[in-house]
Amino acid sequence: MTATTVKPMGLASRLVSGILQIQPLFDLARKRARSMMVQRASQIGVDWPARTAALRQRQSEQSFSPDWEQDLQALTNPDLQYPSYYVAPFHAYPEGNLGWDPAMEVEVAALSVHARIWPEAGAQGDAQLRASYHQVLKEQLPTAPQRILDIGCSVGMSTFTLQDTFPEAAIAGLDLSPYFLAVAKYQSEQAGRSVLWHHAAAEATGLPDQSFDLVSSCLVFHELPAQAAQDILKEARRLLPVGGHIALMDMNPQSEVFAKMPPYILTLLKSTEPYIDEYFSLDLDAVFQTAGFTAPTRVRNSPRHHTLIAQAI
Repeated sequence: MTATTVKPMGLASRLVSGILQIQPLFDLARKRARSMMVQRASQIGVDWPARTAALRQRQSEQSFSPDWEQDLQALTNPDLQYPSYYVAPFHAYPEGNLGWDPAMEVEVAALSVHARIWPEAGAQGDAQLRASYHQVLKEQLPTAPQRILDIGCSVGMSTFTLQDTFPEAAIAGLDLSPYFLAVAKYQSEQAGRSVLWHHAAAEATGLPDQSFDLVSSCLVFHELPAQAAQDILKEARRLLPVGGHIALMDMNPQSEVFAKMPPYILTLLKSTEPYIDEYFSLDLDAVFQTAGFTAPTRVRNSPRHHTLIAQAI
């Protein structure tokens, strides 16, 4: 299927994309974006170095301790071939998601990025955003799911909050980064949580047919090229029985926040999110239906985000 576009990129967006094709300017924007995240964390009372130090205590001055490396090796699927779109710089990290630095810092970065969704939220903005998603799930799902797959689970923030929302469910987290999964596994063990972690691509999970009641995707699709988004929804349909649900929470392309974004901020956003234009132009309603789902119910759950929920047919 060819992705249907909602609208072409505006002039400002096209100009920004052109600027970012110039490598020195791209590197400058990426570094500035990271600096702003660290500064904002400090402004909201989140000590970025101190918060990551608790994880880095398993690190010596020269290399990671055997504990981290053992976790990494235990979780890594040696047969996995990374999709080409994944081995690109993400979130101001040249190594993208395939390294210890992004894995150690993703949680504090989320606190920083989501601090200004609501004016008074500050460091609680991330928790408030996730709670708004789970409130939509509780309102829209006819029954509580018993088997949940969290695709693009990262270091487990979305997985753990799903588990808190549906404590009776068996839950699994899936991600392409074994570094993220190593941190997720460590933190789940520290908290006494039971989660199955899978190192796999969301478009080819290798998991059995119809093995879940709910497939959830939290803040993942804006990081995907259009074809990957379509392939992941098709895979999600395979994993669900008729009547099962897919839920997607992400940036809302129709939000006025993005429509009014100044070019400078748009440049910084695009420098850390290489597929944001494809996401903003993708007709998700059409992609859902082509993959074998009903037309999704769409709920605005923050000034910047929306939740889409659809049923397998």
